[in-house]
Amino acid sequence: MSDQNNNWERGVLEKLAMSAIQEQRRARHWSIFFKVLTFAYLFALLFLALGWMDKTEAPLGGRHTALVDMHGVIAPESQASADNVIASLQDAFKDKHTQGVILRINSPGGSPVQAGYINDEIRRLRAMHPNIPLYAVVEDMCASGGYYVAVAADKIFVNKASMVGSIGVLMDGFGFTGAMEKLGVERRLLTAGDNKGFMDPFSPVNPRHQELVKQMLGEIHQQFIDVVKQGRGKRLKETPDTFSGLFWTGQKSIEMGLADEMGSVESVARDVIKVEDIVDFTTREGVAERLAKRFGAGMAGALGFSAHTGAQLR
Repeated sequence: MSDQNNNWERGVLEKLAMSAIQEQRRARHWSIFFKVLTFAYLFALLFLALGWMDKTEAPLGGRHTALVDMHGVIAPESQASADNVIASLQDAFKDKHTQGVILRINSPGGSPVQAGYINDEIRRLRAMHPNIPLYAVVEDMCASGGYYVAVAADKIFVNKASMVGSIGVLMDGFGFTGAMEKLGVERRLLTAGDNKGFMDPFSPVNPRHQELVKQMLGEIHQQFIDVVKQGRGKRLKETPDTFSGLFWTGQKSIEMGLADEMGSVESVARDVIKVEDIVDFTTREGVAERLAKRFGAGMAGALGFSAHTGAQLR
């Protein structure tokens, strides 16, 4: 009788132990599940916060006006770089619901190469999509390289107080020879190649180098003039000041044929494209990209990397 009781007690204990083990396993599984779910949620939030996901608004289901921003200095590593602006424009034109594209410009200019890339791509996209117009809308400023881009549009809309023009090229820098003489500092520049020390700021001005720079700037200036004439055509009312590097108010720029009409993003979408729904296709940098660029720039500075200032459309 005692053996039966022992067997029964042992069976109950084994069942209780197995039940406890199974409960622990279920609890462990649920714990792992919730940890994975929490980790996935936090990881998704991190992606959104750092801007690693899609950087444009999701296109609407119906017809819309596409918007692309070009703000700031036009340079390879800027928000207004050719890579960013071109990618945004391509996305805008490719969307089957796009009825028209607005390029909103607020830029003092920048690299002639970057501006040239964007101008070329706009003309290519307009030729590929003849039924989709592209209009430039100027906010505060559309100067130099910004205007180089704008002339590729079907029309340029401005505010009466916008700053438009500055069709010219510059290369700036500093000369320190006078300060070096006062401080008793001697410049020791060794080169292989007669022109390798071209426009060195710590050496006296070389008249031949200065003349070469003027010729180069003149060539780039003529390229700028040709692009403006090509883009504006018969609308341009050329005067001796048109290509002098001056800039004018939006109202005056219309009189000169540099721009077409007054308008804003909203008014162009509503009254010209006739589709009020606006979708922003602008490629925007997230926190991760900005930190990476700053870190890269900081490392370059720490390692002493440098370059001479190039020609600028501004």
